[in-house]
Amino acid sequence: MNIFITGANGFISSHLKEYFQHEYSYTLFCPSRSELDLYNEKEVDNYILGNKIDIIIHTANRGGGRDTVDMKNSTEYNLRLFFNIAKHEKNVQKIISFGSGAEYGKHKPIVDAKEDDYLATLPLDEYGFYKAITSHYIEKTDRIVQLRIFGAYGEYENYRYKFISNAIVKNLLHLPITINKNVFFDYIYIDDLLKMIDFFIQNEAKDKIYNLSTGQRIDLIALSNIINEVSDFKSEIRLLHEGLNNEYTSNNERILSEMGNFEFTSHKNAIIKMRDYFKHNLDKLDAEVIKEDRYLKVIDTMWKE
Repeated sequence: MNIFITGANGFISSHLKEYFQHEYSYTLFCPSRSELDLYNEKEVDNYILGNKIDIIIHTANRGGGRDTVDMKNSTEYNLRLFFNIAKHEKNVQKIISFGSGAEYGKHKPIVDAKEDDYLATLPLDEYGFYKAITSHYIEKTDRIVQLRIFGAYGEYENYRYKFISNAIVKNLLHLPITINKNVFFDYIYIDDLLKMIDFFIQNEAKDKIYNLSTGQRIDLIALSNIINEVSDFKSEIRLLHEGLNNEYTSNNERILSEMGNFEFTSHKNAIIKMRDYFKHNLDKLDAEVIKEDRYLKVIDTMWKE
């Protein structure tokens, strides 16, 4: 089977490549940006048809994180990438696209959100708006499925700004863990996410959109306490602002109804694995950026228009 993964060097795609190489004998096509310009429609056409692609896993996009909070005009760019891929629906067996909890609108609390709840209102931010457009389109397709992610975490993610990795590294450096404002998330460990993605490669989806999540809420203070619990150093936990930010949690009944029993990795076990990874790579990390904590200054803007 020929599988084309866009966004080859991203967090999810990096893990997917390792997972597939370990579990299957697929032929993987994972071009870098210099090898394939996804913004160029003709290049994408030639690549997909020329390599006789069976399945496309589209992870490439810009925006959506603390490091891109000031990015403008990302909607048009991301939509071109998406539609350059989506137009090949009839040329492949299936296309797996990735949505986001941002589709529900981060300007308001997102609590135990079901898949169709995104229809109630449009997001105010560019990233959420772009993702919502793709979901609306995918609802009308035959061979595209939208897998909506709320908070995936794990090894290889950008420790400079992703909260769990950032907090683990701070603990390893014997630094305080600083939280702008506490908030409840629905975090899923990358190993569990990969198994869910694999399910949609092996099986035909009954619906068009699925929340890939644990369906359980956990707040940043609780995660920080787990990091301290599994460490021989106890970082001070600093909370800059009292109260809670907008919740960001989802309902995962739809996917579990198709997958059946699914055992999620506990946050404690996931953090132990991640701590071991970052500990062995500590000398390669940018400690000065961690100490500066530049993204903490803009995190609050992610929850506003």
